[in-house]
Amino acid sequence: LLPTGRNFYGIDPRALPTPAAWKLGKELGDQAIRRFIAEEGRYPENVGIILWSGANMRSHGQCIAEFLYLLGIKPVWQSGSMRVCGLEPIPLAELKRPRIDVTARISGLFRDTMPAPSEWLDKAVLLAGSLDEDVEQNYVRKHILEDSAELEKEGLPKEEAWRQAAFRIFGDEQGTYGAGVAALLEAKNWETVDDLADVYVRWGAYAYGGKAKGQFLPQQFRKRLGSLDLTIKNEDNHETNMLSSDDYNAYHGGMIAAVRSISGKAPRSYCGDSTDRSRVAMYSVQEQTKRLFRSEAVNPKFIAGMMKHGYKGAADLANYVAHSFQWDATSEVMEDWMYEKYAEKYAFDRKVQEWMKDVNPWALHRIAEELLEAQQRGMWNAKDETLKELRDLCLDLEGDLEERADYRD
Repeated sequence: LLPTGRNFYGIDPRALPTPAAWKLGKELGDQAIRRFIAEEGRYPENVGIILWSGANMRSHGQCIAEFLYLLGIKPVWQSGSMRVCGLEPIPLAELKRPRIDVTARISGLFRDTMPAPSEWLDKAVLLAGSLDEDVEQNYVRKHILEDSAELEKEGLPKEEAWRQAAFRIFGDEQGTYGAGVAALLEAKNWETVDDLADVYVRWGAYAYGGKAKGQFLPQQFRKRLGSLDLTIKNEDNHETNMLSSDDYNAYHGGMIAAVRSISGKAPRSYCGDSTDRSRVAMYSVQEQTKRLFRSEAVNPKFIAGMMKHGYKGAADLANYVAHSFQWDATSEVMEDWMYEKYAEKYAFDRKVQEWMKDVNPWALHRIAEELLEAQQRGMWNAKDETLKELRDLCLDLEGDLEERADYRD
């Protein structure tokens, strides 16, 4: 046994994706393509994908595999060690579709823990772009040629123009973490989706690949985001989800907000679900929000379970409301009835309300404030009686919390 706290070992990142993950990534990619074609009647030319470290550690690289598969590039594994030792293009005759251009927004932890996969992803883009194929069958080459020609006109040397046009791995500056959007929303320091997009670009416009270890290319990142037809973030377990943590919205929702702002229209946005690897599914962000809303957020059994955890349970329920609001701000996923349900189940239910007042009145106040902000920003067309009750609750709580503060002083 290893001493506690020393010599931690999770996976060998040089072996990602594994053959099993490659199979899973192919299925995720095929499902995303099939759904997009069913909705839009064409192939997506540009896809944005969120790459996190934890999910790829648990799944042994399913999202890395999906990135490669969309490009039409296959990993080559070394005999014995099964580490990735090379890449090879899947022939178009075998692929039976165009090579799709993929841009990744990696997390800071992915950057730190997945250096080898990051390099292979960059090499895969360069390989796909170098293939002498019809550009209507190779969207990667098509877009690199277009963008590099523009950069050459701006005065960049041909080789540097090609290199900049081929960057597809973007993330935080070295030593920093996050996407910036969650903090902006939490501070209420925004007016329009353009504000959210600006922060997303500023935090995530550092290109990785080859000699570039975080080259700041905001214009190139904006161009990639503005071209996206489809955004994807995959989930491999039920331990956390897009409503229980603000990171999901900061990264994926932030990407959607950026596309909306830069291109003027919302992309198709999917959540890949591989929690049951025998039944991989692909949901729209709106569908996934409603699934989690019904199965967790306003499920009486879920609420009763949270009530067993006192202060923390109340705080987590408030987080569900806050994160739903944040997703609505970036991606327009909430409907009026959903906000009404939150008010009914969390703020107005007498049993829940009295429990929150007892264990964590700050959480109840936050819930009321978030719901009122949604109405004030025009995101929720609330009923008059609901608004009145929320405002009265807010005033009542503010008086109570002020008394508590005076008592502590």
